Amino acid sequence: MLIPPSQVKTGIDRLEETNFRELVGLRIGLITNHTGLTRDLRTTIDVLHNAKGVKLQALFSPEHGIRGEVDEKVGDSIDLATGLAVHSLYGETMKPRPEDLIGLDALVFDIQDVGCRFYTYISTLGNAMEAAAAAKLKFFVLDRPNPINGIDVDGPIADADTLSFIAWYPLPVRHGMTVGELAKMFNAEKKLGLSLTVVPCVGWHRRDFWDQTGLTWINPSPNMRSLTQALLYPGIGLLETTNLSVGRGTDTPFEMIGAPWLKAVELAAHLNGLELPGVRFVPVRFTPKSSVFHGEVCHGVNIIVTQRDHYKPIRTGFEIAIALRTLYPDRWQIEKFKRLLVNRSIFRMIQEGTSYNDLEMAWGKGLREFMKSRLKYLMYER
Repeated sequence: MLIPPSQVKTGIDRLEETNFRELVGLRIGLITNHTGLTRDLRTTIDVLHNAKGVKLQALFSPEHGIRGEVDEKVGDSIDLATGLAVHSLYGETMKPRPEDLIGLDALVFDIQDVGCRFYTYISTLGNAMEAAAAAKLKFFVLDRPNPINGIDVDGPIADADTLSFIAWYPLPVRHGMTVGELAKMFNAEKKLGLSLTVVPCVGWHRRDFWDQTGLTWINPSPNMRSLTQALLYPGIGLLETTNLSVGRGTDTPFEMIGAPWLKAVELAAHLNGLELPGVRFVPVRFTPKSSVFHGEVCHGVNIIVTQRDHYKPIRTGFEIAIALRTLYPDRWQIEKFKRLLVNRSIFRMIQEGTSYNDLEMAWGKGLREFMKSRLKYLMYER
């Protein structure tokens, strides 16, 4: 029997229900994009712009721009609907500039994340929190569900001494938290001293995937087009800095991998032979219309999730990496794998041909410590 979806309300819905009482009288800057929507698909920009007693004075946009359509650096602009300045946080600067915060009392963050460490919206969150703390502004997070659930946490922790915009905080690859929970963690663990308010979702449980929320799926970025792709992303996304297509430039990014030099039938047979839970691999041939191997015929595998509740995206990604290292040691450029992995010891182990079980044991201690630490910031029940 199918269970009907919950009627989840996000932070902006809850804020509107309370007549924006937390923001009344404040001059605010809004950090958002096209995913900042109410349950009935009105933009957070419009809702706050029209909210009585709220003074929306500036907009800030993350990677992909205010409308989520750009796959490159983004410049400052003007929002035609409101006439407000849009300050890019993915262009010449990745952090709100002090001059852009003059005259503001608070920053408000409303962007949909996908639950993966190297998806940059949470880095934008961290940078904006630091800027707000330095300027002594209040900070509000309008929370949204983690689309791939808030229970499963997996993968190696990023090395604390090599953090960057694609690894802003020592998180595992799959963190199992909402942006509001991450904001609470960042504020406390980094001792930002920020005046932080998280407006929580209502009706969301940690076990819920996006299709159990009753909310409309909006592509968070141009190549994140479905819940399936979001679930695949923590594992497959790790591979995309190497000389491998992850399906960008096709209709199904992150649902397949390939390269001109790869042997599709051989790789599919190898991966299926591992009997990984909840997934099968089908040999395919495809030609990306953009990105890596643009216009070249690639041979690879289609990754088909057969049982979502059993599927392990991190294990799948690492088993593919191990297979590439084993089958194509002279073709696969393993050095570039460490860019999103951001863990030197795990990278060395993969270089040395370590099995997945041993990799998991190696990062287990750090992962357990993270899971213990995160408990005090969790806001939603299972």
